[in-house]
Amino acid sequence: MKQLYIIRHAKSSWKDLSVDDFNRALNKRGKKDAPFMGLKLKDKNILPDIIISSPALRAKTTAQTIASEVGYTKQIQFDKKIYESTINYINNLLKSIKDENNIVFLFGHNPTFNMLVEYYIDFYDNIPTCGIVKIEFNCNRWKDINPANANFISFDYPKRYKK
Repeated sequence: MKQLYIIRHAKSSWKDLSVDDFNRALNKRGKKDAPFMGLKLKDKNILPDIIISSPALRAKTTAQTIASEVGYTKQIQFDKKIYESTINYINNLLKSIKDENNIVFLFGHNPTFNMLVEYYIDFYDNIPTCGIVKIEFNCNRWKDINPANANFISFDYPKRYKK
């Protein structure tokens, strides 16, 4: 069984419009939400075997923060092609993951992540900032993942806990 956590970056700042999109940092809410969601994963004893992230600043910071909260000590793999990517690229990236990695955290961006989740599990809700969708694949090799063996497990996001 392969487990994929699709994690959208935390809320980013639009305060300084001179900063290009790739280098936008997290805003105040994003800086609170990322560690909060990391602790939610830690409370469930979820520790990834591998973390792959877009290197865009907001995704990179979210990945590093959540990695720290869950106790991930390995190096995060950054893939520039995740930024402004296609479903096909992400799907091929997932299929290339080494099979000894059973639990994968993937950090990146919408709209690609929304489309990726829809492709695998017919999930038509928007993934908000710092939202996490967990999909399990009933197979032993990443190259075998597909919509037929994909199962929706959970959907979590910071605003769910705020009243």
